[in-house]
Amino acid sequence: MVALSAAVPRRGASAPVDGWLGRLALRFAQRGDRTVLTDRRHEGPLLVQRTFHPEGPVCHAYLIHPPGGVVGGDQLRLDVDVAPGAHALLTTPAAAKFYRTAGPVAHQEQVFRVEGDGALEFLPMETILHGRSDTVLTNRFQLASESRLCAWDILCLGRPGSGDAFDAARCAQDLVVERDGQVLLHERLNLVSGDALLTRPWGLGGYTTVVSMVVTPAADGLEETLRGALAGHAMRIGVSRIGDLLLLRCLADGAETARAVLEDAWQAVREPVLARAPSTPRIWKT
Repeated sequence: MVALSAAVPRRGASAPVDGWLGRLALRFAQRGDRTVLTDRRHEGPLLVQRTFHPEGPVCHAYLIHPPGGVVGGDQLRLDVDVAPGAHALLTTPAAAKFYRTAGPVAHQEQVFRVEGDGALEFLPMETILHGRSDTVLTNRFQLASESRLCAWDILCLGRPGSGDAFDAARCAQDLVVERDGQVLLHERLNLVSGDALLTRPWGLGGYTTVVSMVVTPAADGLEETLRGALAGHAMRIGVSRIGDLLLLRCLADGAETARAVLEDAWQAVREPVLARAPSTPRIWKT
């Protein structure tokens, strides 16, 4: 369990000019016939609601991001540990929002460690990068040899439907998946408003929502199963395999269509990879 140190100022008059820190550390472990949240430590606005067990052994938990959003200079750190034999599903009730900056960069680092034969599902709502935001995002998954993982990410460049374009903004995002200390995947996405990458056909092609999903371990045939499950979606979708890791990429016009793709993908891979029939989190139905 990662220790938390240093008092974190609250947003307001007492907050430092450079922004505040938000930290949350969670540990899930097997107790009897189900997984429970055994340790929870937080500083600042990152929180977790009470946990649920809608499908018995699996622990569902909802992460709460700062309700007022994140601005330049703010720093968020999430650490999640899943013990051997435990199975945790994490999601969020609302989008994470990164707003404009007056200069400093906003940072969000999320590190997940899955031990032994533990299982983790990280299925958050979208991250919205508003105009004039400057953001560094890191998602790092550290797995053991028998660990199982299903995780996705939805990155929205502004909110074009509300007149908020990804103007004068930039974002650097890293996705890292490791197993037994060996890197299975390390992708970096550099998005800068006005860059050709955002509009050219060889890049985002004008799409404003970037989607990724990683699943491991992927048995033979899962790639074809996933492609078949997504055949009805008229979007730019790619499915590839790197060793026993399955990678889904998608470009969409908004978070709603992106979530539809991801939920169908999750429905297709959950039982083959995690040995559990799909059990939709309650919050997705509200």
